[in-house]
Amino acid sequence: MKRTISGMVGKGSINHNERKFLAENVDGTRTKDNVILVNNDIKDVYHELFDDALERYNAKQTRKDRKIDDYYEHIQQGKQEKLFHEVIFQIGNKDDMAVGSEEGILAKEMLCVFMQDFQNRNPNLKVFSAHIHMDEATPHLHIDFVPFITESKRGLDTRVSLKKALESRGFKSKAKSDTEWNQWIESEKMEVAKVMERHGIEWDKKDTHREHLSVLDFKKEERTKEVEILGEKIQDMTEAVQDYVEQIEQNSAAVGESEKEKKKAELAEKKAVEKKEKAEKQLKQIAPYVNNVKAYAVEYCRPPEELLPEATKFETGKNYREKKAMRVVGKIRDVVISLYSKYIELKRKYEQLQTRYESQSDTIQRYRSQVGYLEEKNQDLEYLKNAVGPARAEDMIARAKYMEQKAMAERKMHKKKSRGYEL
Repeated sequence: MKRTISGMVGKGSINHNERKFLAENVDGTRTKDNVILVNNDIKDVYHELFDDALERYNAKQTRKDRKIDDYYEHIQQGKQEKLFHEVIFQIGNKDDMAVGSEEGILAKEMLCVFMQDFQNRNPNLKVFSAHIHMDEATPHLHIDFVPFITESKRGLDTRVSLKKALESRGFKSKAKSDTEWNQWIESEKMEVAKVMERHGIEWDKKDTHREHLSVLDFKKEERTKEVEILGEKIQDMTEAVQDYVEQIEQNSAAVGESEKEKKKAELAEKKAVEKKEKAEKQLKQIAPYVNNVKAYAVEYCRPPEELLPEATKFETGKNYREKKAMRVVGKIRDVVISLYSKYIELKRKYEQLQTRYESQSDTIQRYRSQVGYLEEKNQDLEYLKNAVGPARAEDMIARAKYMEQKAMAERKMHKKKSRGYEL
């Protein structure tokens, strides 16, 4: 036995899927036979998937107009992505798998089995609604899901993206008729075929989903696919431009900060030069005194016979010792002690000034190197101002300063936490 498998884009009418209203092709007496496999509120799914990422994204924004209050509303009002996507799978048609027949019941069972592993196969397609309709001509399965990616470098790190979600499964567009979506649909149809094989049914490979659609519906489906592909390309381009702007802002912030650092370095260099000149002046003032101390020390370190006067012819030794020698020795002792003390003090000051002089010389050289580097950064700032305009450049600098201050505060907080401080 052979049966066709169709997989097609759905309109995504949740009210229709949940039978909140009945279309003309619906048999209300059979609605009780419908199967509800998944039935969750899409807004709850959005909160579950994106709230944490939204908080991280908003924390990085310095401008209020860049922040997003509600990601669901943001996607709903945007033009790049749809809130969700729907796919419909059907086995056979109204002639060979009709509702009310044994074959129709078997089709329902096989679709249930197929759906059991759908979420595991497609972890980046979050299913919030799945219904098997048994109140139309042929049993068919509606699956509604939110496609998303993680670790995104653009926008929210976890965000809505059908293209990227399918690429994560290895599906990449190769041609207009061989898109990620078409590749994925064929892959899922193969999963349906595996379930059919276990029931002894072979896949009749025809372009069956077109058989189940009118010409007008088919054209609408094709146009929908083209619009979705174009929308994804537009989003990629928009996000690339945003990345470029953010990179310019980061660079301009660094340049603006370097201008501020340059002024600090120039002021520090000026102060260092003044300290150096003051140290040089003090050294010149002290140097003569140091030399004089050395001279005095040399003078009073001569042999005693050169310092003491000759004794008179009739002068006694005791008288000479008390009146002349002791006086001279006492004066020498007082002078030497005083001079040596002054010498030690002056020598200490001289060495301190010499050290400060050398330190200020090194500081001046360091600041001069820094000023040279910052002058190059200042040129980059001028290029930026010429490129985006002074007002835009100043806005970028202010934004980047805020980001840097916030990052520093977060690092301090993380450091405290890592040391086990109570916060």
